[in-house]
Amino acid sequence: MSDKSLDIIKKGTDEIINEDILVKKLQSSKPLTIKAGFDPTAPDLHLGHTVLLNKLRQFQDLGHSVVFLIGDFTATIGDPTGKTELRPILSNEEVIQNAKTYQNQVYKILDKNKTAQKELILEFGSDVISAEGIIDKKKLSRVAFQNEFNQLKLNTIIHPYVFKEIDMCFETVLDKGSNDIFIIDAALIYESGADTHMDYVIVVSSHLKIRTERVMKRGDLNREEFLKRLDLQWPEKDKIEMADFVIYNNESKDRLKEEAKKIYNLLR
Repeated sequence: MSDKSLDIIKKGTDEIINEDILVKKLQSSKPLTIKAGFDPTAPDLHLGHTVLLNKLRQFQDLGHSVVFLIGDFTATIGDPTGKTELRPILSNEEVIQNAKTYQNQVYKILDKNKTAQKELILEFGSDVISAEGIIDKKKLSRVAFQNEFNQLKLNTIIHPYVFKEIDMCFETVLDKGSNDIFIIDAALIYESGADTHMDYVIVVSSHLKIRTERVMKRGDLNREEFLKRLDLQWPEKDKIEMADFVIYNNESKDRLKEEAKKIYNLLR
């Protein structure tokens, strides 16, 4: 890290908490991941937002990653104290529409090219883009899970971003020092090679018939789509053989919790 980089970050900043920690992180060779959250309580971003967005852009220009988060909690509850009517409760439709506007406006400042979205579009084409100009997950899934080759291309793009996020979360938890166990809940643990970075792997399994019924009930996929995706994954029996612990989720949620607690108590 150069002194110039720190000067750029500090420019226009009133206070950095904690500057020593920031300097230490910047001195490492690992790029930072900077997150900023916004509530879509209004249809448009305002001038105050641009102050933070410009600072995020500076981090991007210095080679760091930026995660722009749009939450919906505040917007859907309004002002719970009842002290003001200036923050009305918004419907889910209004929140979604505001969020779409935010996504379009934020890229007037942030570099859209430094995101996973650009890589996905370059690989799978503009057909995976929604009318709002963002990735349509359903369209992307239909293309990416057509065959093993497309799934490999998707994983090659997405997994580095996922692993970076996991590393960042782990470092945050480690710094706090208040947790006994760090758990990653994810698919494709063995397929991605992520198991080599973990102390233990817990496989949650259930009968194929039950899994199919659960997926159908959610309505995300039809039976054919689900089975096709299943064929692209490692066989269930192979995962069970390699796992350190196995939870069989063929019964009630209470039974599932009991089995999970047993393993938790063993690992503590």
